[in-house]
Amino acid sequence: MSYVGPDFDPPRPRRSPLRRTLTVVLAALVPGTLLGWLAFETLGGADDGGPGRAAGATSSTAGSAGGDPDDKPGASASQSPTASAPGGAGALAGKVVVIDPGHNPANFAHTAEINSKVDIGTHKKECDTTGTTTNSGYTEAAFTLDVAHRLRTLLERQGATVKLTQDADRPYGPCIDERARIGNSAPADAVVSVHADGAASGQRGFHVILPGAVHEGGADTRAIVAPSRELGELIADDFAESTDTSPSNYVGDGTGLVTREDLGGLNLSTVPKVFIECGNMRDSKDAALLTSGAWRQKAAQGISEGIVSFLRG
Repeated sequence: MSYVGPDFDPPRPRRSPLRRTLTVVLAALVPGTLLGWLAFETLGGADDGGPGRAAGATSSTAGSAGGDPDDKPGASASQSPTASAPGGAGALAGKVVVIDPGHNPANFAHTAEINSKVDIGTHKKECDTTGTTTNSGYTEAAFTLDVAHRLRTLLERQGATVKLTQDADRPYGPCIDERARIGNSAPADAVVSVHADGAASGQRGFHVILPGAVHEGGADTRAIVAPSRELGELIADDFAESTDTSPSNYVGDGTGLVTREDLGGLNLSTVPKVFIECGNMRDSKDAALLTSGAWRQKAAQGISEGIVSFLRG
């Protein structure tokens, strides 16, 4: 708007009666129009994020700020059904998923019990371990349980029935053989065991562990090798995309996939099952991600998308 000082008084031309009439009409209309425009700007138009915007349009950026070990699952809008995985609410109705949070937070207080040996089919192995920690003391057990809670929320919003092998609701364990039995007896359509690695500093990235073909003693994985690989490949792809992280630079030859025949949780499973090591807690760069609540939400998102894609074929 241009402005002229109060001392400026230019000569005014004579106006016709018609022009005077138009001036009166315009003088009545302009204030009303201006008020309407101001109201629209205050409420927000269809393209500025206000009420006129389509529902859920901001979900892609929600939850990207903040994040620490105390962030609670469920605070991020990225947990909405449309954002969590393909298919929307109800896509997993009738499906059962077992989430196995690696290591009980109280294992450290029960060393005798967790060091007792259990049969994993091919040989005997310790019941469980305490897991690893970051250099600052954030435990793998706390990490896995937090991701498991976030993952459960996402999958339940898809309509799945979700069971956890432990929820810090028992003094220790369960042992690795019992963890497998929980998935088998569910009976689960898919089982994912959530972990974080404790490798040397400089070794970074995630990897998904697949069951090898084991047929010995009480172990027979032959029927689950193929579907477990499919589940693992889908999770690896979606996890990388969701978290914007790379596959492990120290195992798996850059594929993010590792096959093992020495893990009781896989050897004793009769349903499709994989482990995921979400990162290396002993590397400072990976640890910065693992201790971020916002990143853990992305991790849960990627795992959930892989599970949904697997269960929906």
